[in-house]
Amino acid sequence: MDSVKEEIASTAARLVVEEGLEYGPAKRRASKQLGLSARSALPDNEQVELAVEEYIAIFCAESQPAELRALRVLALEWLQRLERFRPHLGGAVWRGTATRHSDVFIQLFCDDPKSAEIALIDMGVRFEVSSVTGFHGETVDALSVHASLPALAVHVGVHLMVYDYDDLRGALKPDGRGRKPRGDAAALQSLLHDGGL
Repeated sequence: MDSVKEEIASTAARLVVEEGLEYGPAKRRASKQLGLSARSALPDNEQVELAVEEYIAIFCAESQPAELRALRVLALEWLQRLERFRPHLGGAVWRGTATRHSDVFIQLFCDDPKSAEIALIDMGVRFEVSSVTGFHGETVDALSVHASLPALAVHVGVHLMVYDYDDLRGALKPDGRGRKPRGDAAALQSLLHDGGL
């Protein structure tokens, strides 16, 4: 990796960890902060992920494990509440790079896309609906909830992305490093139990 991309990745990692930015916005903001051209080549997400892991190891080694555990416990509660929609946790909470500034990203795989909204209404959960880019580049609905996380004395966003049931099979293909990009409640319980996080 060239030195410019390394510098962007390093700066983006700080923004991801300290401000909770997603990788795309973090890379663009890092490039701007470094005074680079808007056309500068950006590092890929895997490069940013490695920089995030390094940043956490250097600057957050004492606080991050407890923060990650609290976020994973919260995520597990939502996975269990929404079990009928075959929920899978993704993002930094699943990958293990989350901090108190990270949001929780859960994919729901529904037979009827509106059924998740109806379920949240029935539970008395307030949410906002938006459209986001899905994991195959398609547009999907995101149901966003503000959840209290007393263990960290913060509120975090829980974002529920609504996919068709048929999308589940493709959602579980390993990434470039051979890791599953998301996991269900049983997989998350294993991480909490086995990893101590």
